This record gives sequence, C-alpha cells and structure tokens, in this order.
Amino acid sequence: MVPRKLISVLTPCYNEEKNLEDIAHHVRTIFEKLPQYDYEHLFIDNYSTDTSRQILRQMSQRDHHIKAIFNLRNFGAIRSSFHGLLEARGDAVINMAADFQDPPEMIPAFLAHWEEGEKVVAAIKEESEEGFLMFRLRKTYYYLLDKVAEVPILQNFTGFGLYDREVMDIMRTLKDPNPYFRGLISELGFPVKKVLFKQPRRKRGITSTNFYWLYNFAVLGITSHSKLPLRLATMSGFVFSILFFFLGIIYLVYKLVAWNSFSLGMAPLLIGVFFFCSLILFFIGVLGEYIGMIHTHVLQRPLVIEQERLNFNDLHYQEKSYV
Repeated sequence: MVPRKLISVLTPCYNEEKNLEDIAHHVRTIFEKLPQYDYEHLFIDNYSTDTSRQILRQMSQRDHHIKAIFNLRNFGAIRSSFHGLLEARGDAVINMAADFQDPPEMIPAFLAHWEEGEKVVAAIKEESEEGFLMFRLRKTYYYLLDKVAEVPILQNFTGFGLYDREVMDIMRTLKDPNPYFRGLISELGFPVKKVLFKQPRRKRGITSTNFYWLYNFAVLGITSHSKLPLRLATMSGFVFSILFFFLGIIYLVYKLVAWNSFSLGMAPLLIGVFFFCSLILFFIGVLGEYIGMIHTHVLQRPLVIEQERLNFNDLHYQEKSYV
C-alpha cells in the first residue's frame, strides 16, 4: 500500500484564544474531504499571555493531528513563524494565519496546483476587506519594494500559500536569524503559481501587530533585498557636492562683482544648514539599519528557544524540551 502524502499546515499564533478551536475545526473538515492525504496541523505559540496554550493542550489531547510548539519567550512574529515552517516535516507545507484572513477553503486549490507539479503556490491579495487606507499603504509598499529590490518581489503576498518539501529543505540551509520569508521565496527563484483571493476581515479578536511591528517588517524587507538606500546616500553626497561647489563659485564671482551691494543674509544659510543636517541624519539612520541587520547575522542566535512540544511523537520528529 502506497503511504499517503503528509501535508503540514502551520498556524503561528499569539493570543488567539478565540480562533484556535475554529481554525483547527475548519482544517480538519477540509482534510476529511481529502482522504488521499494525511495531515498535521502545527501551531507555534509565541508565548501567548491568554489561554491559548491551555486550549492547544486540550486540542492536542483530543486530536493526534494537532501539534504545538511553545516558545520560551516572545521571539517576534517573523522569527517564530519561520521556525515553525522549518520544523514542519510534510511533503508540502501550508502557511496560514489563525485569524481567518487566510481562508482555509483555499487549501484544496493549493493542493491541486501542487499535484500538477508546482513547488510554490502563493495566495495573492487581489482585494481586501481591511481598511481602505491600510490596504493602499500595503499595496504601495510592495510596489516600491519590488522596484528597489534586486529580485522581483511578489506583490500583495502575505506568506499565505503552499511550499513543497524541496523548497523548505533549501530554506533549512539558509541559517538566516531574521528572515524576510516573502522575499526569500523570490530569492530562491522557484516558479510561483499565483492564486488570487479576496482577503476577509479578521474573524475574532484584536490583532497583535502595531505600528512598530509594521515599520520593522517594512525595513527588514528593504534591507534584506536592496542596496539602493546605501547607493542613494552615496549618489546624493556626490550630486550635492558638485551642485554646491558650483553654487560656491557663482557666489564668489557675484560677490567679487558686486562687493558692496550683494548680501546673502541669514535665512538661506539657516535653511541650508537644517536641510543638510536632516539629510545627514536620515542617511545615518539608513546606514544604522543595515549595520543592525549585519549585527543580527553576526550574533548567530537561534530563531527561537522552544519550551515544549506537544504530539511530536511520530517518526517525522524527535522530542525536544529545554526547560
């Protein structure tokens, strides 16, 4: 008898107590209609402060398909999610949020494309029921990132999709301590099957993302996949040095010609000083972001430290516990 293919569904979570039971039920219902596959639903909990962990314990006791990783502390959504992807051992891995903004109903379509030979199936937000302003800001960011990045970046891609084991095996060799997963998909160069969808609103609860997280995520995407800001700083310095050299020559000639009548005044000097101070501070900040990224890579710290694993007792895994 040919063994069934194992599909891993990864759901990162942080304070998602209102959604965990429901998302697990939806995934289970979908795979009951797909008997040709075995599946596991892996939750990685990033040190939730609500009852998420108690709920995951109960779920894993009732259903052997449910697996969970509990982080020792909150390591950030980026690192936690990527660690969960690397720990999944399915023939294909589906990355899906807990809040139903990534519709579970798309799983059969992902699997159908995968069976046709696609290594990466990416869900692309064609529309969204989130706030208009936020959707436009996200869309503008992805557009700009695609323009400055050294490789074409998928537009309106949140990471929701299916990834073949071959793709994930390569991901495991990268050893990136702070990965921008959406950009890594483009960096690897696998052909991507795009599946368009309309993103619904969050079903229950309040999102844990804030302005700082969004800023950090946006900067990570730029610093990980583009050197344009650094080159812009160099080019700006060169252009402005040439410009103001000639302005200085013009000022000198004008002053010599009209020594008594020409007076520059303080306003242009103050404006020029403030402008250049702002420009210098901006590019120092840009340089600092790149240095910070290098510092993170040099430290070589693990993505997360696990506190506990639940239901990792099959042949695909080895038990891990650190406390």
